[in-house]
Amino acid sequence: MMMNRRMFTGALVAGAAASLVSTRAIAATPTPAKARNVVLVHGLFADGSCWSDVIARLQAAGLNATAVQNPLTTLPDAVAAAQRVLSRQDGPTVLVGHSFAGMIVTEAGVHPNVSALVYVAARAPDADEDYTALAKTYPTPPASAGIVFDGDEGRLTEAAFLRDFAGDLPEAKAKVLYAVQEPFQKALLAGRTTQAAWRSKPSWYAVSTEDRTINPDLERFMAKRMGAKTIELQASHLSLISHPDEITGLILEAAGQRS
Repeated sequence: MMMNRRMFTGALVAGAAASLVSTRAIAATPTPAKARNVVLVHGLFADGSCWSDVIARLQAAGLNATAVQNPLTTLPDAVAAAQRVLSRQDGPTVLVGHSFAGMIVTEAGVHPNVSALVYVAARAPDADEDYTALAKTYPTPPASAGIVFDGDEGRLTEAAFLRDFAGDLPEAKAKVLYAVQEPFQKALLAGRTTQAAWRSKPSWYAVSTEDRTINPDLERFMAKRMGAKTIELQASHLSLISHPDEITGLILEAAGQRS
């Protein structure tokens, strides 16, 4: 039997409900403008292909999805890349960021095309906040010890990638993702956001309870501080790959496509 768009969306909702650890609204989130565009931004140790499973689901639901190929050189470069993609959108757009890309969402999210923000196990600093100092108020996640540098170029070792970044994925799939990780420049880590889009845009957050790359309690703190509608997933840092139905469902909600 062919599955129409309404049936597909219903299946996504049912699947998400079945595997969520908990779903809770931390603060009242304004009703978002209905959006048909989604811009997705990847973080460190990845490239735009990490969104492939989510993109396929968004397209099946009738949305226009675009993944930014984040340069990972400096924060201004990364923000500019996202802004260029946002400027090409033809109406209200949900801006989604994973991991480090929460910095980009926080800065670029003030773009007039952005109707809502979605953070997936992501950084969510305030304007001019020292994220590194904030993170140090929580226990250091294990993945930090696996970052190695060749000069100014950083990456995650294979052992740390498989164990601490993609720990709930099949090993064969995790090794493919490791092979395509995009190196980052040290200068990227020195950047600070100058504005906090979550202070003016409705926001959603997906916490990964088994995260070994960003401390889950830090994720909870940032989500609560921004008043985001929050879900918790029993997932590694790569919930967008291990739980694509739930992440897609959260994006559809932010897009005003379902409640």
